[in-house]
Amino acid sequence: MANSAYDQFKVHEGKRYTGMKIGRGHKWKYDAGDWTEKKVTPDKWEFQYSVVKRRKGRAPEGSGAPVGTAYNWYILGHQIVTKIDANSYTTEMAGLKYKLAHKRADKTTWSASDRAQRRRLVQILREVIAEIERQPDVPAAPVRKEPEPAPAASRRTAAGRALPAAHRRHRGARRHPRRRLASA
Repeated sequence: MANSAYDQFKVHEGKRYTGMKIGRGHKWKYDAGDWTEKKVTPDKWEFQYSVVKRRKGRAPEGSGAPVGTAYNWYILGHQIVTKIDANSYTTEMAGLKYKLAHKRADKTTWSASDRAQRRRLVQILREVIAEIERQPDVPAAPVRKEPEPAPAASRRTAAGRALPAAHRRHRGARRHPRRRLASA
């Protein structure tokens, strides 16, 4: 039997899993990080982001994954940026992340092979595409001049127009009135 509630088996939609219970969450603080991007086509950029994230508050003693545990996540995100001066942009991101594999602290291998991780990623992307295609078309609102940006704390979250319904239900996420993701 597992030592902590984190390691105990749980069931979701008929599948066993370990880790945090469905419906629970964390709030993280990100240190100043590095976001590097490179334009590869007129509409496509490659990016890399590297930072240490820290739990807001403290984890209960003995809870969670052991130190050294690693995760391979695939993130589908929606980013809205607004230029506020020659060198600055506000940025808001919301999206979904999917675990492709994990590596336990005392192991040297991932829980799934590279091939199995690719198969899982293809399955995830097909499910997201199907969900987006099922969503009704929503006409775009007419473009209007926006007022000066409000301080970040009072701005509306600009996420979710054409992302999957699970994303739109994310706490704090609201539909952006004018923008939406292309459905391809």
